[in-house]
Amino acid sequence: MNNENKIIIYQVFTRLFGNNNNHCVYNGDIVTNGCGKMADFTLKALSEIKKLGTTHIWYTGIIEHATQTDYRRYNISPDHPAIVKGKAGSPYAIKDYYDVDPDLANDIPERMREFENLVRRTHRAGLKVIIDFVPNHVARQYHSDAQPDGTTELGANDDSSQSFSPYNNFYYIPQAELRAQFDMKDGATEPYHEFPAKATGNNRFDATPNITDWYETIKLNYGVDYQNGGTCHFSPIPDTWIKMLDILLFWASKDIDGFRCDMAEMVPVEFWEWAIPQVKEAYPDILFIAEVYNPNEYRNYLFRGKFDYLYDKVGLYDTLRNVACGYESAASITHCWQSLNGIEKKMLNFLENHDEQRIASDFFAGDPRKGIPALIVSACMNTNPMMIYFGQEFGEPGMDSEGFSGRDGRTTIFDYWSIDSIRRWRNGGKFDGKMLNEDHKRLYEIYQRVLTLCNEELAIAKGVFFDLMYANQNGWRFNEHKQYTFMRKYKNELLFIIVNFDSQLVDVAINVPSHAFDFLQIPQMESYQAVDLLTGAKEEISLLPYKATEVSVRGYNGKILKIAF
Repeated sequence: MNNENKIIIYQVFTRLFGNNNNHCVYNGDIVTNGCGKMADFTLKALSEIKKLGTTHIWYTGIIEHATQTDYRRYNISPDHPAIVKGKAGSPYAIKDYYDVDPDLANDIPERMREFENLVRRTHRAGLKVIIDFVPNHVARQYHSDAQPDGTTELGANDDSSQSFSPYNNFYYIPQAELRAQFDMKDGATEPYHEFPAKATGNNRFDATPNITDWYETIKLNYGVDYQNGGTCHFSPIPDTWIKMLDILLFWASKDIDGFRCDMAEMVPVEFWEWAIPQVKEAYPDILFIAEVYNPNEYRNYLFRGKFDYLYDKVGLYDTLRNVACGYESAASITHCWQSLNGIEKKMLNFLENHDEQRIASDFFAGDPRKGIPALIVSACMNTNPMMIYFGQEFGEPGMDSEGFSGRDGRTTIFDYWSIDSIRRWRNGGKFDGKMLNEDHKRLYEIYQRVLTLCNEELAIAKGVFFDLMYANQNGWRFNEHKQYTFMRKYKNELLFIIVNFDSQLVDVAINVPSHAFDFLQIPQMESYQAVDLLTGAKEEISLLPYKATEVSVRGYNGKILKIAF
């Protein structure tokens, strides 16, 4: 695996990025509200994304999923509206594992070629491509019209009279019709009909899912009999494993660089242990990133399941969110990385993604500047990957009420919509900054600086990490609840990093313990010339084990002081 760069991922919701419509209506269809296309990722657009410091772009929602848009004239069977979330549909209700979502194409019959061109264009711009792999569930009316010759569609050979069989691709509720606890008609002439009912994607093994379930999806069967104590039937290799490996190899052959694997921990680790090495044998540099939420399973999915990186959601994300909002002490950031016990370099850090609320939303911080200290910590504390979500760099608030997705502080993944900050930045593809206001520009400059430093500074990309917090508890001029400080070092370069989660400017005095000098091999000096990499300003600081280092840091901000010796 290529470890030259620290990975900086730009997650973009593909259908929203290029949509210029500034008059979208609530619950509007594709004709009324419009839809961004793969073609909107021009070389100019991609070079602007790269300028942010990005190394990888995760195109979210590429694979064809269930939708209320009618594509019958392209031989795509329609989906019943009762089992589609929103007019556009969820990108995680996959309808055809072997096809590209028609919404994203200018020329729908050529949609796969448009995707292949997008991959080539992205590579030409110096970026790598990540797409979703959704292994746990599919759309209720899954049907592949692009199924390659010699392969069989999911469920085609299932025995639906059995609730579980290791030879089945789905789980069934025999002799029961789906009787969901919501409107099964939803404006259609006939109600949705499913007999026998299939188990729902979030492990619901009955015929009556409700509106809070993943009701638009059905669970795939990897050989685990959940209704009989979770017994595993992995020999012979389950049919679903073989089909899913085929799908991974199909997309890997499109010259992509990585998979973000949706809800990876809902699929048995034994499948990943079997499949990932086979994909990597054919495509050695391909990345596998797992969406996982159970820390007890981290090592299992890393070492047994062979994933490259895992989401750090319930650790660092949750902690930084709480610190930024004032609910938790900055000192708890230390407990966060310590609890990972040496796997912190394998974690993907982020402050926003399509599942989480926007920093600037009323539900999170209400002000994007409050996320700046968290950004510096998240991006700079280790060599592991960092991800941002499109619009985060402009303080996109995510406070629209779009349709299926209500006013919840998230950018919709279910509706046809347009993102104000991205639309202003793109300005019809010119990217000239004319539509951006001063707040947008200031925040963008900070994001660009921090993310660019991640690879410009070898101390961040490759260096060692030293947490200074233990020496600064109950400091007389350091508030460990509102400030966090650490060091990074590579060869003869030291970065002294301090962030301030408080709204006020603070003058702090930071103790650098003797152990730091020994561990990092820093010479003690009464006076060092340091430069703040965020502003370019120079300042004199002392680095001595018996005298605190004095620094001032503005509110909701930080300093990355570089010292060479």
